[in-house]
Amino acid sequence: MRTLLKIVSFTLILFCLGCKSTKKITTSSELNHKLSSKELIKKHLKSETDFKTLQARVKVEYIQGKMSQGHSINLRMEKDKTIWLSATLGIVRAKITPTKVSFYNKLDNTYFDGDFSLISDLLGTELNFDNLQSLLLGESLFNLEKDNYIVDIHEKSYVLQPKKKNELLKILLLLNPSHFKMDSQQLFQNLKNRILEIDYKDYQKIGNQVFPQNIEITAIEDAFKTIINMEFKSITLDNDLRFPFRIPSGFEEIVIK
Repeated sequence: MRTLLKIVSFTLILFCLGCKSTKKITTSSELNHKLSSKELIKKHLKSETDFKTLQARVKVEYIQGKMSQGHSINLRMEKDKTIWLSATLGIVRAKITPTKVSFYNKLDNTYFDGDFSLISDLLGTELNFDNLQSLLLGESLFNLEKDNYIVDIHEKSYVLQPKKKNELLKILLLLNPSHFKMDSQQLFQNLKNRILEIDYKDYQKIGNQVFPQNIEITAIEDAFKTIINMEFKSITLDNDLRFPFRIPSGFEEIVIK
C-alpha cells in the first residue's frame, strides 16, 4: 500500500501553471449570504484559466511519517494534452497524458507505466487527466454542472456539497470569495478510512488570470499519512515546449496487484 500511495502522491506533484510577472493575491472580499449555488458555480467556471503551454520551477516537499524530502522540479505542460516533469539531472521523470500515467526513478531503477484506473482504484473515486489538471489549477475536481449542489458558508469561504448524499463518498468544496477559485477540496471515505484534502494556501495573479501559488495535498488512509507541499516559481506561459520521455532499459516495472 505504501508503494501505491507513493505513486498517487508522485502523480499529484506533476501539475502547475504560470507566467513571468506574478502578484500574490490578498483575499479581502466579503461573503454574500444570498449567493445561490448556481450563481457560485457560474462564477467558479468563469474563473477557469486559459493558456496553451506552461513551464515552471516547482519546489516540492514530500512528507511521510518522519521522512521528509525536498526537490526542485522542472514542469512543462500543454493544457488538456500533456504534463511533463523532470527532477534535477532527469533522475526522476514523468509524463502524463489523458490515457497514460508514466514515470521512472533512476535512484532505484524502477518505472510505472499504466492508466488512471489504477489510481482511481486506489483512491476509491474516479480520477482522470482532467480531474488532476483542474486540481492543480485551483479548479473543481468535479463537473459542477452535472449534479445539484447546496451552498453554505464556513469562516471565510463558500462551501459547496452535493445535494444528494453519498454514504460512500463525502465531498466538500470550499471556494474563495475574492476570485472564486478553490480554497480547499476535501474527499472523505469513512468506510475505508480514507481522506484526500487539497488546500490552496496562496494564489497569484498573472495578467487577468488567477493561479495557485502554494498548495498542500494531504492523503490519509487509516493511520498512514502523506503530505505534499508545492510552491510554484519562475513561471512562463505559451512558449514552444518539448516533452521528451523514454523509460531506460533494464528498469524494473512497478506492478500494482
